[in-house]
Amino acid sequence: MTVIGEYFEKIGVSEKAELERIREIVNTTVPEAEEIISYDMPAFNYRGKYLIGFYVFNKHISLFPTAKPINAMRSKLGNYKLSKGAIEFTLENTIPESLIRKLIMYRIEDIDRELE
Repeated sequence: MTVIGEYFEKIGVSEKAELERIREIVNTTVPEAEEIISYDMPAFNYRGKYLIGFYVFNKHISLFPTAKPINAMRSKLGNYKLSKGAIEFTLENTIPESLIRKLIMYRIEDIDRELE
């Protein structure tokens, strides 16, 4: 079992399904991404750098793509509560796949620039 799979064993069925959806989006967008646990939450690394993470809270789920992608796409994220590095959402108002992919691609480009 993977480190993220171990986390999934601890959460509810509906939340698990949503995180599995996000996990699949990350894996198909960035097949070389590595599953990790970072700050006690499931996350992915790309080229040894933090890419994106997620976590289930009592009343919401948060996606953690870091601050730069959030700031760059703030106008597209108006339906969600935003903080410096997190996007809060609920099972009733999930983040569309296309937007998650854009956040991931922004972060990949940022990492690639940083490592060049």
